Formats: sequence, structure tokens, C-alpha cells
Amino acid sequence: MESVPFNRGFYTVDVKYFYRIVADAFSGVGKPTEVTGLATFDKRCILFGSEGNAKIFSSKMSLNAADEQIMRSANLPTAVVEVVDPISLNIKLVDTCNHHHHHNGSELCEVPECICRCFEDELVLGGDEKRIYCTLGQFSIIRLERDTQLVIPCYDFCMPEKECTGSSDDSPCELFRRIQFPVDEFFPPNVGFYEGYRDAQYDCKK
Repeated sequence: MESVPFNRGFYTVDVKYFYRIVADAFSGVGKPTEVTGLATFDKRCILFGSEGNAKIFSSKMSLNAADEQIMRSANLPTAVVEVVDPISLNIKLVDTCNHHHHHNGSELCEVPECICRCFEDELVLGGDEKRIYCTLGQFSIIRLERDTQLVIPCYDFCMPEKECTGSSDDSPCELFRRIQFPVDEFFPPNVGFYEGYRDAQYDCKK
């Protein structure tokens, strides 16, 4: 994450996704062979994270060492990425010598050690004759978080005034009659006339 020049409060967030791909390779009739590989995807976005000039100090200090709290980056927002499991859209096996999108594997030369430990065998980063190309659909939410001051009403401790009874001698029918009918479970929520008319127009256009 880096600040955008000449745009105060905006930051570029560079995200690199690592995918562990498991595919079944068939060669004739018989049991398929499981092939495991690594795929990566780079994503860059520009988000507004506001700015602040105050330095942040707390009791989580590093004694007799370089305290990161006094660094200028201590007041930067924190980038958070939420992802779900990707959706496999397409996969194909091609010859690397004949494929026009030939890569020499240089983009995967620096794989983090924690990523390499996710594979049982050592990754082959080049010199392969065949390569699997896969297309994945990824849903993710990227946001910037920053600590801020909020005023929240505070109330004193309260003691319960009603007694919680676990069971009673009432019949199940009487207990059922006391339960409110779940109207919202059977009918859609009410919307305004304008929103309903706009949705109807959208459905007609489709």
C-alpha cells in the first residue's frame, strides 16, 4: 500500500493472490493422475483512506529497539482483503513451445516460503513442456481501515427483572398460540412504489 501522489488521502493497494490448483489428468483409459500447481493473480486498486498527521504511541512498544510506532507509516490505514473460494471457469492443457502466450516462469521466481510449504513436491518454475492454463472467477472485497474516535453512549450494569422459566405445565397448543405469525417468512418485504416500478421496468427490459 502506497499513497497516491498529488491525491491526498488516496492510496494504491497492490494485492497478489496465490491459488493452489488441483486438476485430474487423463491419459487414455484408466485412473486419472492428480496434478497440483500454483497460479497467481495481481490486482491493483485505488481507495480513499483519509489522512492524518498525528503520531500514534501505545504501550505495545519495542524496548531498546526500533519502535515501529514512531515511524511515519504508523498512521497509515490498514488494507484488508476478504475473499471467498474461487470458481473454476475454464482449464486447458497446452504445449508451451506452441502457445503464443509463452511465459518463461520469471513471474514466479520469487514465491514466498509459506506458499511453497503448501505443496508436497517442489514447484517447477520453468523448462516444462506442457502447461495448464486455468481461468478463475474471484469475488473479493478490498477496503482500507483506520482507527477513529466515536462517541458511544455508556450505560450502567443492569440486573434482570424477569425470571427465566425453562418449562411450564402449559399445553403445546397454548404455547403455539402465543407465537407471533412469521409474516415476513411468507411475503417479500414492502418496498416503495418507485423502487417497485423501477424493478418492473428493469425486468421488462431483460
